[in-house]
Amino acid sequence: MTGSRGGVLELAVLGSLHETPLHGYELRKRLNTLLGMFRAFSYGSLYPCLRGLLNEGLIAEEEPPEDTVLGRRSKIVYKITAEGKERLQELLSQSGPSSWEDESFGIHFAFFRHTEAEVRLRILEGRRSRLEERLDRVREALARTRERLDSYTLELQRHGLESVEREVRWLNELIDSERRSHSAPGEGDHPPDPAQAVQEETQRADTPEADR
Repeated sequence: MTGSRGGVLELAVLGSLHETPLHGYELRKRLNTLLGMFRAFSYGSLYPCLRGLLNEGLIAEEEPPEDTVLGRRSKIVYKITAEGKERLQELLSQSGPSSWEDESFGIHFAFFRHTEAEVRLRILEGRRSRLEERLDRVREALARTRERLDSYTLELQRHGLESVEREVRWLNELIDSERRSHSAPGEGDHPPDPAQAVQEETQRADTPEADR
């Protein structure tokens, strides 16, 4: 499957089926929740993707037995194959620029629990670097055009700037947590979930000292 959009959908489908076999409607709902968080999801692209994965042997169809009472078959269930699991790990191991972009970063992040620690860190650092470059460009553009913008357009640009700054801060926290979690775990220890650690740290910061 070629193209960044196709690759993102392939990763999302294989990652979802790695969790559990799903029939088409369940898969559509899951992908709508997952992909809808990061970009518009076209249902028209799902079934061509499924056909391609079936043809490549990365997923398989499982047709349930006929209902003896109603005399009809249940919906076809899709499940990932051994080859599909290998392909999923290949996709999850990719940490180059394509995994940092708006189109795919969120999907990679959604399956970080299946991703090696070093790859997670490279993706997070790459994403932060990309956003810092974007911040520099936005600040330069804002400085050049500030006097020519009306108040609403100026506020819109400031809002965009603040959104990117928030994501950079969030990435900084995740990167720091990843490094702490995997710096030197003891033998037999299981490193804590970095995302959970960031969430707990944020909750502690928001809790009044008297309530701690």
